[in-house]
Amino acid sequence: MNKIERRSALDSKSVREAMDEIEAKPGKPAEGGENMSRLARQTASRLSQENYSPTMIIGTLRLTEFAMLAASGFFVYALYVGFSPESILLYYGPAIVAGSAFAVLLFQIADCYQIPALRSALRTLPRVLTAWASAFALIALVTFFLQFGLVFSRVWFLTWFATGVLALVISRNIVAYGIRRWARNGVMERRAVIVGGGNTARDLIRSIEMDADNDIRICGIFDDRDERRSPPIVAGYPKLGNIDSLVDFARLARIDMLIIALPLNAESRVLELLKKLWILPLDIRLAAHANKLRFRPRSYSYIGAVPMLDIFDRPITDWDSVAKRAFDIFFSLLAILVLWPVMVATAFAIKLNSKGPVLFMQQRHGFNNEVINVFKFRSMYTDQCDPTARAAVTKGDPRVTRVGRFIRKTSIDELPQFFNVLRGDLSLVGPRPHAVVAAAHDRLFAEVVDGYFARHRVKPGVTGWAQINGWRGEIDNDEKIKQRTACDLYYIENWSLLFDLKILFLTPFRLLNTENAY
Repeated sequence: MNKIERRSALDSKSVREAMDEIEAKPGKPAEGGENMSRLARQTASRLSQENYSPTMIIGTLRLTEFAMLAASGFFVYALYVGFSPESILLYYGPAIVAGSAFAVLLFQIADCYQIPALRSALRTLPRVLTAWASAFALIALVTFFLQFGLVFSRVWFLTWFATGVLALVISRNIVAYGIRRWARNGVMERRAVIVGGGNTARDLIRSIEMDADNDIRICGIFDDRDERRSPPIVAGYPKLGNIDSLVDFARLARIDMLIIALPLNAESRVLELLKKLWILPLDIRLAAHANKLRFRPRSYSYIGAVPMLDIFDRPITDWDSVAKRAFDIFFSLLAILVLWPVMVATAFAIKLNSKGPVLFMQQRHGFNNEVINVFKFRSMYTDQCDPTARAAVTKGDPRVTRVGRFIRKTSIDELPQFFNVLRGDLSLVGPRPHAVVAAAHDRLFAEVVDGYFARHRVKPGVTGWAQINGWRGEIDNDEKIKQRTACDLYYIENWSLLFDLKILFLTPFRLLNTENAY
């Protein structure tokens, strides 16, 4: 089976059927008035499953191997030496932790964590075992110079080494089997879409496929040009649609990267494409394989041997996303533990003040424009609630109850959103989620602000940088939504856990300003 057959997101039957449809109905839009063709919808459906980043898998493997080697050292110690608080704290514990850490570091130096190395356990086992032996030699050298050699049991030392060898042989073979299987099933890969067709795209695809160990899966081609300049099939991959349909496609499919296959001298066209595509939460790369202009090597990233210019990076990915998720869960649980009396009292007050449910759900835009249901304490009369938020709440709004006015001014109505955070719909800190049909003067926010949807490249938050800077409450003019969006984009570009912590710390103080909260 060749590279195209193995990595393509489509089977040959789907391609033939869709191409027959395109030839039979040239220029006809897809059913339902959508931008996407039937072929693009089929491909997006097949790519809707979440894939695993190689970076995350390798990072997890490092932690797992460290824990496994350390656990084997402590296990042998407990069986043979017994347990002594003094010896475990002063001698054996530090030696086990240091030896395991040295081993993982040497695995990294010996390139034992590269995907090609992980695919073949037998080929890389000599390097792995040499690194493990070197870690032991280093520990022995350190104990010799510190004159601690007689403190350690030689039987424990040798048994730990042998146990580690056995554990590494077994685990590396399991990992190799898993990675080969994940690569075949499309679980571990970076999914890429080519923007641009013709000879440039063909040469790019062939250059990528020459590297047998790259983790890129090409999912199709999108191009605005007609079939004369951009054929319907390039290097075995179908053209799925134009650039407008690419935006819809990327919303539905789990795509990691857009590769623009256009020459640098097509500056105006590249800029036009970027203006449409930068709102997507994807890595955007400009292929530099066909350009005669060469920059310094550090200016490029590489897919195999193909040089790429990094235009946009997807924000908050891989281990950053893990750290942010842990941050969200910890502080949300802490907030619920601290504020549960306030939430219970609010629920009773709402029930006593007006008939109807305590909670209210509103549809809002989430990550990548997905529609999510956000929880709030009900602040309006039940028969006048507005789940679409088409009519914004204004000062003295008769729809708002007496209790509702208080909880809206103090933002207590937002407290149930901590449960949205635990569900994964929201982050604790991020751009505030706006209602799906939110508008300013009967104009949707996306019509007011160019690039508005770029704020959806990360999960929305319970609080955000815009709120810290005073942009909360009613949006009654274009400037307010422009300023909010500018703050949101600043947050996305400058995100860090410390930045999240700063926003979280400042939020209670900023809530004291209730000028625009109705």
